Amino acid sequence: MFPGGGADMQQLLQQAQKMQQDLAQAQQELAETPVEGSAGGGLVKAVVTGTGELTGLEIDPRAVDPEDTETLADLVLAAVRDAVASAQQLQQTRLGPLAQGLGGSLPGLGF
Repeated sequence: MFPGGGADMQQLLQQAQKMQQDLAQAQQELAETPVEGSAGGGLVKAVVTGTGELTGLEIDPRAVDPEDTETLADLVLAAVRDAVASAQQLQQTRLGPLAQGLGGSLPGLGF
């Protein structure tokens, strides 16, 4: 141990606890934040949480062609991917600085 380092260690532990609390709060906010993606000029819209959970899907009737369900499926996939990409960007913006402060990456969040 370092002579006289007890106070420094206590301060470091308090800072680490605060950073963990801030991270938990940011993760909760992400879980509650809706993020939208779209495809086909807005014909298909997907809503995910900031953590990437799909919570809504809107399909304009003009996008539905019974003879071509493959295109509709592609639009749905594109809208969901767009929403998830936006959610990942939001995660990086909100959690990236906290992860750096904790000295590492955040497992399961891709950074």
